[in-house]
Amino acid sequence: MAGQFERHPFLLTVQDVAKALDTHLERGLSSAQVTQLKEKYPPNELDVGGAIPWYKIFLKQLFNAMILILFLAMALSFAIRDWVEGGVLLAVIVLNVSIGFYQEYGAEKKMDALRALSAPSAMVLRDGRTQVIPNAEVMPGDVVILKMGDTVPADVRLFEAMNLAADEQSLTGESVPVEKIVEHLEDEELGIGDRINIAYGTTTVRKGRGRGVVISTGMQTEVGKIAASTAKKHRKAGRSMNYKKYGKRQPIIGLTKRIYDFIGKFLGLTEGTPLQIKLSKLAYILFGCALLLAVIVFAVNKFNVPHEVVIYAISTGIAIIPESLVAVLTITMVVAVTVMRKANVVVRDLSALEALGGVTNICSDKTVKDSKHPSNPTEGIVTVSEVDDQNQEPEKRDFDQERSAAVLKFDVPSEKLNPSKPKKEEGKEATMNPELEAFLLSAALCNLATVRHEPEAQEGDPEWQVTGEPTEIALQVFAHRFQKGKRVVEAEGWKQVAEFPFDSSIKRMSVIFNGPNMDHSMVFTKGAVERVLDLCSSVGIGGEPMTDEYKEKILKQMDTFASQGQRVLAIASRPWEGMYEEKAAPGGHEHDKALRTRVESGLSLLGLAGIYDPPRKETTPAIAECASAGIKVHMLTGDHPATAEAIAKEVGIIPRNLSVLGHDIASAIVQKANDFDKLSDAEIDALPELPLVLARCAPDTKTRMIEALRRRSAYMAMTGDGVNDAPSLSRADVGIAMGSGSDVAKSAAKIVLTDDKFNSIVAAIREGRRMFDNIQKFILHLLTSNVGEVILLICGLGFQDQSGFSVFPISPLEILWINMLTSSFPAFGLGREQASREVMRKPPHDRRRGVFTNQILIDMLVYGMLMGTLTLMTFVIIIYGANNGQLGVNCNTLYSEECVPVFRARATVFAELTWLILLSAWEFKDLRRSLFRLDPDDDSRFPLFRDVYGNRFLFWAVVLGALSVFPVVYIPTLNTSVFKHVGIGWEWSLAVAATVIFVTGMELWKMTKRHFRLLEDAAVVRGAFSQGDDEHGRKFHRTISFSSLKSWRSIGRSHTVDTRASTKEKKEGSPV
Repeated sequence: MAGQFERHPFLLTVQDVAKALDTHLERGLSSAQVTQLKEKYPPNELDVGGAIPWYKIFLKQLFNAMILILFLAMALSFAIRDWVEGGVLLAVIVLNVSIGFYQEYGAEKKMDALRALSAPSAMVLRDGRTQVIPNAEVMPGDVVILKMGDTVPADVRLFEAMNLAADEQSLTGESVPVEKIVEHLEDEELGIGDRINIAYGTTTVRKGRGRGVVISTGMQTEVGKIAASTAKKHRKAGRSMNYKKYGKRQPIIGLTKRIYDFIGKFLGLTEGTPLQIKLSKLAYILFGCALLLAVIVFAVNKFNVPHEVVIYAISTGIAIIPESLVAVLTITMVVAVTVMRKANVVVRDLSALEALGGVTNICSDKTVKDSKHPSNPTEGIVTVSEVDDQNQEPEKRDFDQERSAAVLKFDVPSEKLNPSKPKKEEGKEATMNPELEAFLLSAALCNLATVRHEPEAQEGDPEWQVTGEPTEIALQVFAHRFQKGKRVVEAEGWKQVAEFPFDSSIKRMSVIFNGPNMDHSMVFTKGAVERVLDLCSSVGIGGEPMTDEYKEKILKQMDTFASQGQRVLAIASRPWEGMYEEKAAPGGHEHDKALRTRVESGLSLLGLAGIYDPPRKETTPAIAECASAGIKVHMLTGDHPATAEAIAKEVGIIPRNLSVLGHDIASAIVQKANDFDKLSDAEIDALPELPLVLARCAPDTKTRMIEALRRRSAYMAMTGDGVNDAPSLSRADVGIAMGSGSDVAKSAAKIVLTDDKFNSIVAAIREGRRMFDNIQKFILHLLTSNVGEVILLICGLGFQDQSGFSVFPISPLEILWINMLTSSFPAFGLGREQASREVMRKPPHDRRRGVFTNQILIDMLVYGMLMGTLTLMTFVIIIYGANNGQLGVNCNTLYSEECVPVFRARATVFAELTWLILLSAWEFKDLRRSLFRLDPDDDSRFPLFRDVYGNRFLFWAVVLGALSVFPVVYIPTLNTSVFKHVGIGWEWSLAVAATVIFVTGMELWKMTKRHFRLLEDAAVVRGAFSQGDDEHGRKFHRTISFSSLKSWRSIGRSHTVDTRASTKEKKEGSPV
């Protein structure tokens, strides 16, 4: 807090605040003061972390588990003066680190560009003159001028407020704009949302105007405090070293756990996404296996370790390590990031996209309303339908529908199971009549919103512009349907003479206008139904007396609108006795209150307006897709409980009829935040189902919900856009911020949606699952080759030459060539595979198993053993079948005539192993379907070529890789000196035959899995209700409903499918 305040500024008078800040309310700061303050205070910006430094990204890539293992192998190679192999390993390390650093650094730069999209400005009073300056230059003590649509640049103590209301939803979660006052408050215990003489930084002025003194800037604002709490590191439980609080043993226990955390973080074993941790564990398991294999090699040679034995040990160790795994994984993620960028999803952390594939729950902070500028509010037809409430039959209860035992099923007559819907008469076009005209006049004039036409709007801007609160905008647009907008009627001669602004304590506003050719003024009032109804003595323009029966009908109509998620307002008016000439008494609050009471009495109720802001059309199908994928959607919102429940029913988050669920579940899935907060962790864990709808959520409520999900082993994505969402975004497994949200939220999140659409989240999850499946495919591809190579080399220990040293059947650089070049590019191609049709029809993958499911592990062993056996048999046939077991002398390092059989056998094994690995990439396009029938809906006889050519990168990687065998085998000097093999002839037939046998073996194993249903993915478990189900979804009026109480007419437009016959628009895409 800037300045030396004896108490918080909301408790002080404006004069005391100005004195503490040494500023003048009418002239503002002087230029000299501003210069001094710039030296004292930092810029008015939020320190939300910014981009990750480049050196941290580089070190993260350099100390990757796989890279560390390659470093060790390289060091051993240089130690025994094998410069070629050491140089190749060094090149592999440089390639992996460079690709990872380049891609992650580029992704961070994209996020910086997103942060810089908007740079708001502020209007301040300095040296007695108004100036427009960047927000970053605002200083404590500045007098800020606010008007409708402005973003408040810092925390401001208001001293002038004319009908001023600010949207503080991003800070407090309150969906209704907060009316502001200038008087000081007395209660020191007031929370942020109740300090209504303060305008908070980053909030938006929704209506009115005002002035105030800046009391805090940057990280000292309330927004900055939340940002700072989000950036704080939360120490894990049990890491404290406080012996006074936890006992004398705690320092030792805490230090041990901290050391474990540090080492685990450095090695990638305790922090990161599930896949990162799994791959780190895999790397060290393989490292242990490599050491074990080296010991085996040394033991076979009786621990006589000359140069040749060390080379063989290094070869065996390299064979078990998938060197290109890190590069393939990183590039696959970057490709996915690029795809998501085009789909309006910016991935800030490369690993977050992989994590999306394991998401089991989505916690959405809002329902993503479809608010848009009207295309032309003067066009369109409004229909009217008569409702005869006198002859209405009482609604019949269907006791079968109300039964809670949903699991019991009986034979139900078809006419009861599928009742015919009563036919509704198509509404007639509404025509102007005195009742409607009076309603429209009051709705348009008792309104602060504006709807203006800009025929020469800039490119990308709508032709019709609106300002103000959405509720009032909807009323203005409705009035424009009948050419009765505020500007139109003011042009006819209506002139405002007084205003009684909206007061949150009485929840209504009134205005007084003088009309054309009238000898008296008119009072127009709108507000909450209950508050306006008590002020009405009559109904309609005829002055029919208000009776208890009328009130009952009105309240029943209000309940009908409210149950559909609509905000209901009452519209009323009355003539003033003569021309209004009353003046507000200076400083006479009691006089003003009495005057308002006199003005807002004896009103005549003109009608009700039910206004509904619809969710986007694609929200419900997206939620249904989540349900089919085993993902639950939770709504954590600051909205009113009734509104939240109604919206949740409409979009399908909860069923329309809660009786389809058990009583205990039905009572648990919809809760108020204060009820949820009262529960202990044990009580929350005992709930049969965590709430699907939490209304009036505070930041702590969202965090508790996330922790409750985590205790149930859920893996959740949290969406948000406001500052109050930042703590939960940082705590969630995957934080997803809206592009229109605050910088604090974006910095706390791993993913940013630039279009703010819920279905973009689902698209991101679909992409995450596609990438996860592809990661499984290329990991299986890489590890299968490693298993085959290890089997070949370990069995090759038995091939000992005349000097007693083992002769390796494949050389170290042949292994590196296969692992880095021949198998890497097909692995890249597998990472580009399109999503399967079943990708969103199976449950999220098991985070404890990650990519290494039973199917992956067993397939790896089956295919690896088949590959290793075939290559080993090929080597045996050539050496022992065709050359009488001639292994030569020192054939691991030098080429000689007596080494020709070994070199020819190595060439054949190299060619064969290359082809087996390449063709296995095609086979891994689908882990269960035959390569020759990948698409079950394809009726062609031989779709193989079309299927494999569908992924062109993979197709050419396999084809060119297979052709690359020939130059590697035949180029002179390169073949004998580097790869330790020589050109071959008849041996090609062995390689071709082994390839055919390998493909046949893979097809037989796939057929066995399909026939016996082995290793299948689990099915999505469905209960009595499936989210997004149209059968249980709620169909509401999409936009706006009105009821004229005099004749009980219902005027509605733009209904859902069930009522679309009542809407006829002249122009597609008409607003509201």
